[in-house]
Amino acid sequence: MKELFSFFTDYSFIQNAIIAGLLSSIACGISGTFVVVKKISYLSGGIAHAIVGGLGIAYFLGINPLYGALAFSIVSALLIGTVKLKLKQNEDTLISALWAVGMSIGLIFAYLTPGYNVNLLSYLFGNILLVSSESIYLMLVLDIFISAIVIILYKQFIYVCFDEEYAYLRGIKVELIYILLLIMISLTIVVLVQSVGLVLVIALLTLPSSIARMFSNTIWKMILISIILIQIFTFAGFAFSFSTNLPSGASIILAAGLGYLLSFFIQSFLRRNTIK
Repeated sequence: MKELFSFFTDYSFIQNAIIAGLLSSIACGISGTFVVVKKISYLSGGIAHAIVGGLGIAYFLGINPLYGALAFSIVSALLIGTVKLKLKQNEDTLISALWAVGMSIGLIFAYLTPGYNVNLLSYLFGNILLVSSESIYLMLVLDIFISAIVIILYKQFIYVCFDEEYAYLRGIKVELIYILLLIMISLTIVVLVQSVGLVLVIALLTLPSSIARMFSNTIWKMILISIILIQIFTFAGFAFSFSTNLPSGASIILAAGLGYLLSFFIQSFLRRNTIK
């Protein structure tokens, strides 16, 4: 027991990984709930892959890649929201374009970076052990911002997610709330980028919240269950990857996928018994 305690206290990268897992669960549990309820996972995927451009430019400029990801994610969210709400166009084409162009820009700037910093791959596939102290502080700030938005505008988010027409009748500024929702999701993607990577971020946004939806009847309960599940999946995947020397991002998503399958069978079993 003493050796185990020393293992967690003596190594700063282990402490950072644990803190990153806790902070990621808060943002992901909140935003993932609204992604599942609003059914906009495809949109989240577009934003996630677009921010590769920000990562590449940040590497080229020699600054923290998360700052570049933050800028690109917000710009992508604003573009998608504007096209959908103001131009009344289908956002699918824009999402595909942002997806492709963002990744292309990122790869080009990464290639132009002296030495071609391969650490960019850690953001594509995730490595929770590489989370720095600076990134921890950024994740904390983003968590506080996301939590504050939801607490202040909770009712507005509920109306917009479930019935936009009724929200209009209630005098709610649907366009503004929708844009804020997209920005909140984009910030969450930035929080998750080092934990599970851009390629797998959508799975962690949707799987825990989908499980929570099976066993909850309110949004707040769904958010709480999602946060707890994400923490369980993150630490289970982290422990598995650390002991087997396998990628942490893929291990975390594998844990979430197995959790979803188990929950699906449990729900089916409970329904069958209820019918009987």
